[in-house]
Amino acid sequence: MISAGAKAKITALKRDFERLRTGRESLLMLLEEGELPELVYNSNAIENSTLTMKETERILLELEVSRDVSVRELYEARNLARVIEYIRNKPDVELNIETILLLHRMLITGIDDGIAGRFRGPNEYVRVGTHIAPAPEHIQQLLESLLADYASDHDSYFLERVAKFHLEFERIHPFNDGNGRIGRVLIHLQLMQLGYPPIIIRNKGKQDNYYPAFRAYQDNRATKAMDDLLVLSLIESLNKRLAYLRGEQIVHLTEHAKTTGESANALLNAARRQTIAAFREKGKWMIGVQS
Repeated sequence: MISAGAKAKITALKRDFERLRTGRESLLMLLEEGELPELVYNSNAIENSTLTMKETERILLELEVSRDVSVRELYEARNLARVIEYIRNKPDVELNIETILLLHRMLITGIDDGIAGRFRGPNEYVRVGTHIAPAPEHIQQLLESLLADYASDHDSYFLERVAKFHLEFERIHPFNDGNGRIGRVLIHLQLMQLGYPPIIIRNKGKQDNYYPAFRAYQDNRATKAMDDLLVLSLIESLNKRLAYLRGEQIVHLTEHAKTTGESANALLNAARRQTIAAFREKGKWMIGVQS
């Protein structure tokens, strides 16, 4: 369960976000466009892509990179960016089987056309760690039940619903490839439908928080670890947007520490816990400061 304190904090940040965003849609669009390479890089890196953040950015800008990059990784970067932009430009898209299959086709086309836009078929089994995903013949029914449960749950806190959906989607693992990337895009879609900005699940922390969340769910259906990850990620995303919407000066957290005389390590720890309004840009911790 997500704590009452975390819920209150998100409510307060969302209220400020709604108040300040009016008439600033162009600024928010610029922020999301600037964030796109970071979203793409992190999601692909979680799946073991070798592209760096800078290479991902250059690929999305149609610029050359300084080394030979596999055709697959080029497609992975460009296709995932296209999927994210599609979601962003289709605020009324429904979360259903057809949308999930469409997004998967967009993601995998050019990488493996034979599996793009379809669920695993007969004798197509997958294993993730020690977890063997459900048999192909059960996928359609399992996803329909998951979608129905998500849509009909009006009692749970919204992030708890999103966390449970993500954990169960990855447990079902409906595709031969692209399950993690599609699952994280669906988080983006779910938050957008609820009026929240996208979050970035970061490759750097996957061994400490993301992967353990799946293990906890696999072992005893515990969702707390995923709840906590989504809470921190959403608070960080809101803090970033509020800093820009308020017109604050954006500075590196280490520079802020020098100015205030505070311990840089203490500020970094506070940033990771989101007890200060810090946020990351291209992996670097930043904070908004009133001019």
